[in-house]
Amino acid sequence: MNPKFLPKKITSTLTWRQLLINEKEFRLIKKLETRLNKQVLESNKSHLALFHGPPGTGKTLTASLLGKYTGRDVYRVDLFLVISKYIGETEKNLATIFQKLLSKDAILFFDEADAIFGKRTAVRDAHDKFANQEVSYLLQKIENHPGLVIFSVATLKNIDDSFTRRFETIVAFKHLSVMQRSMFKFKNYFRTFIRS
Repeated sequence: MNPKFLPKKITSTLTWRQLLINEKEFRLIKKLETRLNKQVLESNKSHLALFHGPPGTGKTLTASLLGKYTGRDVYRVDLFLVISKYIGETEKNLATIFQKLLSKDAILFFDEADAIFGKRTAVRDAHDKFANQEVSYLLQKIENHPGLVIFSVATLKNIDDSFTRRFETIVAFKHLSVMQRSMFKFKNYFRTFIRS
């Protein structure tokens, strides 16, 4: 298997205060962090989260911060690179990934999940049939992974509704306006000033 397919550990030196996200979504993320810290997630059960939004809005940073603040490693898998045009190869790539992470109490972050979870139409040919099998195979593997699994997509409109219903946590990431960014920086400066 090509090494570029393998999961890569991601970390961050930043903090929650440096994450530019609106308050509603931040509360969802903090709720997820609390669940992880309190070990509410059963050791034999997956918790599925979906992060959606355009590039550069903090999805990868949020995943790495969840790991940082819960004491877990975070492994990023670029699903775009895992998908193969050859029948059966995608499943082999996924099997290798899950085999490497089977014994780890880690957060799995599947980036560019749009590549595999797009809206499915009627099965027209063998490739459509095998594309649906790839999704089924991935879902089966996820259900056997204990802990948090995060999928990142650019937009929800391309994701099949039957897949979206499986997520327990869905967080929308958006570009903040200039005004929102200014308010965010002011709040952080004010907090720092009060503490000193």
